[in-house]
Amino acid sequence: MQQVADLVGDSLGLSAKAAATEARMIVFAGVHFMAESAKILSPGKKVVMPRADAGCPLADTITVEKLRALQAEHPGAPTVCYINTTAAIKAEVDICCTSANMQQVVESLLDKKVLFVPDGNMGRYLQTKLPDRELILWKGVCPTHHRLRAEHVLEQRACTRRRSSWRTRSAVSRCWSSRTRCARTTGFLRYAKESDATEFIVGTETGIIPRLEAENPAKRFYRARGDGLPNMKMTNLEDVLAVLEKEDNEILVPDEIRVRAVRSLERMLKSREGLAAKFHRG
Repeated sequence: MQQVADLVGDSLGLSAKAAATEARMIVFAGVHFMAESAKILSPGKKVVMPRADAGCPLADTITVEKLRALQAEHPGAPTVCYINTTAAIKAEVDICCTSANMQQVVESLLDKKVLFVPDGNMGRYLQTKLPDRELILWKGVCPTHHRLRAEHVLEQRACTRRRSSWRTRSAVSRCWSSRTRCARTTGFLRYAKESDATEFIVGTETGIIPRLEAENPAKRFYRARGDGLPNMKMTNLEDVLAVLEKEDNEILVPDEIRVRAVRSLERMLKSREGLAAKFHRG
């Protein structure tokens, strides 16, 4: 799939690339929230998915009703959501974040208490970076990343002379060395290129490894665990051909939701400018 794709990247990066193209239709070979993000940023383009049933277990852990209940328990506290969420959730929060800018986003808020959804593992890691903030975490997890444990990394580490990075549960995060990096997709790619190491342990979605190998042919990459994200691997070439022929499985985001979701994404981008903000839902 990566070899035939016109564009490859992480969820936010692909959505931005899709918005920048002049194509009338975007075939998003990923999971549902990714295609929704592309539609949010490209309302005038037709966005279709080769596999309409490719969802995200992490995104599915939280609903609008559950989020509103959590917000009601902590009135006045702003809500930050990881981009791995549905359009409906993005429309309910104050600001979005990625795994790369989550600390920057939370630091841009004037509030000391912040709701962080839906990735509890990511939130616990973020709390170690921001001890002066009170993060109220949702108990959602990515099942695949959550299964990665410290012993898996240590076992692989014992088999290699050098090692690199992973992004997962806090127990694994504590296995760091000075040559370890916790990053998003683009961070993994950049670090692998810039590092003088020749062997790396990768503890995230295994679909990134072919790209790492292609961009770094002289280096070797090992999976911390053998499994990857199953829904990310549902799409095959036959599915892409079928959706190109039929133009079905269209992703639609109602304008009322899309406009509010765009606002949370735009606030995230403004946080890069160091603009402190205080939000009041109403």
